Amino acid sequence: MATKKAFIVGINDYEPIGVGGPDLSGCVNDARDMANTLIQCGFAPANMRILTNQNATRSKILLYLVWLIKGCKAGDSLVFYYSGHGTQVANVSADVEIDGVDEALVPHDYNTNGFITDDNIKSVIDTYLKPKVNLEVIFDCCHSGTGTRAFGQAMSNNDSTLKVRMLEPNFEDEFYAANAVANNRTRVLVPVASLNHTLWAACADRQLSYESSVSGVVRGHFTVSMCKALRACNGVITRQKLDVIIKNALATFGNNQTNQTEGRPAEFSQNIFL
Repeated sequence: MATKKAFIVGINDYEPIGVGGPDLSGCVNDARDMANTLIQCGFAPANMRILTNQNATRSKILLYLVWLIKGCKAGDSLVFYYSGHGTQVANVSADVEIDGVDEALVPHDYNTNGFITDDNIKSVIDTYLKPKVNLEVIFDCCHSGTGTRAFGQAMSNNDSTLKVRMLEPNFEDEFYAANAVANNRTRVLVPVASLNHTLWAACADRQLSYESSVSGVVRGHFTVSMCKALRACNGVITRQKLDVIIKNALATFGNNQTNQTEGRPAEFSQNIFL
């Protein structure tokens, strides 16, 4: 019998615990909404794990990511959801050659234990993911270090609750990211024949991911749009249709944020949850 499992992360509070870190406001709300939405879409609470704030350390996130994927079998549906800061770090090879930048998630304890790079995540997925398993990776965070140029502008919006979900990178990482921009593409549906999962990113390569007050509650614009669409159909929707609905919903916020979805071409026409 097929199993549905989910691992959900939402981080408002970054170290030190309490006031003082690069804190956000809407990520725990996002995690709660995503959990409730997935339950409506057929995911049992017993098959879900949630980490928030100081519990969402680097080691725990990687541990539960292994829990999510290890032991899966053909026909299972898995979801890894993250709401929090994103950043970019330089990818330095053994001979100190710069070969690009890695997108990275920012755990609560990033300042002492570091980031979780896309290479870290790919390693876990490639090690444990079995063929014909449905894995949705959903990130509501910024992915581009070049977005630091707009950070001050974003924060000066008339809506005092509007924030970008991006941790400003170190100078050297920002430098390498800026010089890698020419190799980036802004896109929406991206067919990647070799990808063994579907990636749902809150924004395109060179954009920012935003949160602000939505109906009196601070929420990530991408997550609130995705959850609303999933609840409307109880999760019975193709990835392509969901992608378009989210894109149109994000446009109504007026912040030039476009979701980015990557996966195998054949899976765009399939339902998101098998």
